[in-house]
Amino acid sequence: MPHIGQQRYAVVSCHVEGPLDDRTWRLFSRLQERFPVAALIRAPHEGEDRELWLERARAASARGPLGHHTHWTSPSHARPTGGDPGARVREEAAWIRGHGLEPTLFCGGGWYTDEGVREAVAALGYADCTPRGGGPRRDGDLLVIPTTHSVGALAKAVLWRLDGFVHAYFHDYDLLDRRRRDALVAALYLLRLRRGLTDLDRVRAELAR
Repeated sequence: MPHIGQQRYAVVSCHVEGPLDDRTWRLFSRLQERFPVAALIRAPHEGEDRELWLERARAASARGPLGHHTHWTSPSHARPTGGDPGARVREEAAWIRGHGLEPTLFCGGGWYTDEGVREAVAALGYADCTPRGGGPRRDGDLLVIPTTHSVGALAKAVLWRLDGFVHAYFHDYDLLDRRRRDALVAALYLLRLRRGLTDLDRVRAELAR
């Protein structure tokens, strides 16, 4: 396996925004069975079916790495509009861990972060996938595994130029569009052929040494 300093890893993650939507979940589950996709799953909000959420989060964690994805305001509004964002991360983590799940990764909804969020993420032992660009690194006590390629950027990179560390991401709702789903699957096959695919937990373990 390449050394972190060589930054030749290729990994993929999904922002699981609609874990309770049956069709979206079926499509995501099928894809996760084919590729080592980390599920960065949105924690449940008030009024959502928490038992179904737990069932699906456990299924995702059995297939690949599990991440904690915070939407601070609502299921459809990711970024915070009030309160203490870092405290929200800690509260969600306590609930998730209290039900036997152990996420290892984090990504802020809407790519949001601040000092309090980063402190919470470091204290929880998560690797932070919120930053965009660059390679895996330590930022003080925080493990950072940046996100680098959207679906469109990945599709171009695998055809033309594939340099350095690759952390491709998509949203589960991308799978509802047949053309985007086909483009993603084709790009992941080419990525696996050209670079090989590992999973984010292996990168995190290497970084934590």
